[in-house]
Amino acid sequence: MNNAQLGFAAQKPQSVSQIPASAEEFKVASRPVVSYSGTQQNELLAALPRPDLENLFEHLELVPLPFGKELFEFGSKLEYVYFPTTAIVSLLYVMEDGATTEIAVVGHEGAVGVSLFMGERATCSAVVQSAGYGYRLKTQFLRDAFNKGGALPQLLMRYTNALFAQMAQNAVGGRHSSIEQKLCRWLLDRLDRSASNELKVTQELISIMLGVRRESITAAAGKLQDEGLIQYRRGNITVLNRQGLEDYAGECYKVAKSEYDRLLLDVARA
Repeated sequence: MNNAQLGFAAQKPQSVSQIPASAEEFKVASRPVVSYSGTQQNELLAALPRPDLENLFEHLELVPLPFGKELFEFGSKLEYVYFPTTAIVSLLYVMEDGATTEIAVVGHEGAVGVSLFMGERATCSAVVQSAGYGYRLKTQFLRDAFNKGGALPQLLMRYTNALFAQMAQNAVGGRHSSIEQKLCRWLLDRLDRSASNELKVTQELISIMLGVRRESITAAAGKLQDEGLIQYRRGNITVLNRQGLEDYAGECYKVAKSEYDRLLLDVARA
């Protein structure tokens, strides 16, 4: 992946007179320059009018998001909001006994850790599930930009509605869907946020995210493979028939997906 794909803008070599005089100046100068083309990899940032987006450039920071990195945990202060570009982040609810259930997933279509109130605490944990990159912004700057009005407040409120729809459908599906339907929906959620039809994931991880036994995931994956919908090799799932997965997943996936599609359509018309 080249610098342009990562959102790095080309920088000219510094002359001796341009060398920062202090450690703080060096830290600022050594940060990758945020480019307009790079920010377009996140659909929320891309939906902002260019002047509104460029007002955020000074405070946006492109950061690597490695697999397993915890962006925040339940009850912690939300210091940053993240706009993933190539990374995928799971929002998790962790029980006192350590049991984990995924309540939503966020990729290039959204944001993680939006906090519009001073001192707001996280109501879930956020963990990077697929390594990649994203832009982060201090929540204070987000609040300041939100309070100035413009397109950002409306966009964030629309996105929040779509995220709530995903959480609601996950809750309903968790109670009323079969294991095969849950697995199909889980795979489709990642597929929507991935660049290819191949997902690097273990059955153990899927079982943890869905809150079911690993043996149940093994059986469900075997059934989907027998029906020609996926091909599973250790640590890798290839989707062979996306439409078949959507049909199998049923109402819960389609309702949540339609909310995100409507969000982007409304923004495009605005």
